[in-house]
Amino acid sequence: MAANHARSWEQSYTSYQPQVEKKVVIRKKSWITKGEKILYSVVAAFLLIAGGYMVSYSSSTDSLNREIQTIENSIVDQQVINEGLVFEIKDLSRPERITQIARESGFTIQAAEVKHANAFNQ
Repeated sequence: MAANHARSWEQSYTSYQPQVEKKVVIRKKSWITKGEKILYSVVAAFLLIAGGYMVSYSSSTDSLNREIQTIENSIVDQQVINEGLVFEIKDLSRPERITQIARESGFTIQAAEVKHANAFNQ
């Protein structure tokens, strides 16, 4: 009888227990996970840094090329000046001119041939 009484008490106790409402939290899944967001952020930062480096490198290369062109132009100008001076040296060192200047200065030439003297440096 005690067992029947206990079962009836259990049935009556469970029927009088207040029902506890359980709240179900529904998490809304995002389209991109946190790990993917971090990964995409790292890749984007790397691409930005790489792009900045490429632009900087290109700019420095361009300025270097412009400087080289300027130096090459000045070299060509100096070569033209040097060629003009070499021509002037050849013109001024003609034996006829030297003998004429010597005669005008009062020097006399004693039956000697005037030869062109070459420098050892050339």
